[in-house]
Amino acid sequence: MDHHYDAIVVGGRCAGAATAMLLARGGMRVLVVEAARPGTDTLSTHALMRGGVLQLHRWGLLDAVAAAGTPAIVATEFAYGDEIETVDIRPGGGISALRAPRRTVLDRLLFEAARAAGAEVRVPARVTRLLIERGAVSGIEGIERGTGTPFRATAPLIVGADGRNSTIARAVDADVRRRGEASGAIVYGYFPGLPRDRYHWAYRPGVTAGVVPTGDGLACVWAGTSSASFAHRRSASLDADYRSLLAEADPRLAASIGTAAPVGTLRAFPGRPGWIRACAGPGWALVGDAAYFKDPITAHGITDALRDAELLADAVRPCDGHARTDPKPAMADDIQA
Repeated sequence: MDHHYDAIVVGGRCAGAATAMLLARGGMRVLVVEAARPGTDTLSTHALMRGGVLQLHRWGLLDAVAAAGTPAIVATEFAYGDEIETVDIRPGGGISALRAPRRTVLDRLLFEAARAAGAEVRVPARVTRLLIERGAVSGIEGIERGTGTPFRATAPLIVGADGRNSTIARAVDADVRRRGEASGAIVYGYFPGLPRDRYHWAYRPGVTAGVVPTGDGLACVWAGTSSASFAHRRSASLDADYRSLLAEADPRLAASIGTAAPVGTLRAFPGRPGWIRACAGPGWALVGDAAYFKDPITAHGITDALRDAELLADAVRPCDGHARTDPKPAMADDIQA
């Protein structure tokens, strides 16, 4: 099969699905290629900052996030040692609270919004090769998982929204403009019975922890330290390592959980130094972690991914009835600003 589109988006989670949705809403013919089935979970801190919530509201998707059981976050607590500062979320721009949806909710919602806007999808499928014509990326070849059916599609713009291990970024050899040196490791678990109306961030020298209320009546409770310290601390029991970090970072939070078992398994991210890549070139662009990966302690990854999607869509959507398929040169700097 060989089909032509205005844009092909590789990756259908929050960055890619949002990009595809906005491009399709702007009248472009879009193909989304995603390796996982819609609704599958992924490692995440879940928290949305104000910018991300505002975007979901403007896109007409925030009510569905709330309807899925995602609680309203009306305050953020910052614990520095034994002192706690509370910052209330001020209403503005049509929103009165922040949200932290499960990725099973957010990613599927954006994916279905892209499909409803007219984007075609190939799921689950993976890209096997980029097509290059006269020095510019011109299309993809891929294979549908399960059936093994090969496919080929062309477009004047290929968008890599396929995460920190981006196939597209690697294939186009996207330059790394800035690279971090340090990195943090985080262990995530889900627990019931914690406050549902506030984010909680805790900091002590060398360690950190947080609580992010999310769907299913649970909160994502995480604890972290530097990658080097985590590697040194690691024992045979991730549960013991997690509880040790949590008790050191926030004794009151650790006590509130006690010996309760998490819902599901604990998951660890050992850390990886961040980067900012060149995010546009001849026939290609990058969004989300593929372009800009930052330490998850910031909890800005999803919000930044939605921002990138809109900046890219604004750069290439039709302005006069014709798709602008050559991203403007300033776009890389705009997206990273």
